Amino acid sequence: QLQASGGGLVQAGGSLRLACTSSGRTSSNNAMGWFRQPPNKEREFVATIAWRGGAASYGDSVKGRSTISRDNTRNTVYLQMNSLKPEDTADYYCAQGLRPYGSNKASEYRYWGQGTLVTVSS
Repeated sequence: QLQASGGGLVQAGGSLRLACTSSGRTSSNNAMGWFRQPPNKEREFVATIAWRGGAASYGDSVKGRSTISRDNTRNTVYLQMNSLKPEDTADYYCAQGLRPYGSNKASEYRYWGQGTLVTVSS
């Protein structure tokens, strides 16, 4: 199971750090990813990190403003988001990849956590 947390209401320009803790059948040998779904829009890729960390990639909408990291000793992956914009408002989901290295495709992920809502006010 994946448990996401850290969402909330923040003003534009502010920061948030999301966390996703895994337990049960999830594995530290797999990539982890973050996706988001804005209101009335399709789910979109945010970031992914390889199983040992280091290798990360980001969606264009958050590139340069966000950092994904993981602590395998805590079975937790983080998403630090800075310079938040109202268009970052969305439900954010974490997911475990099928393979050690991540992808920007939702189909490459198996276990999904529940969303954590991020609301950015202008």
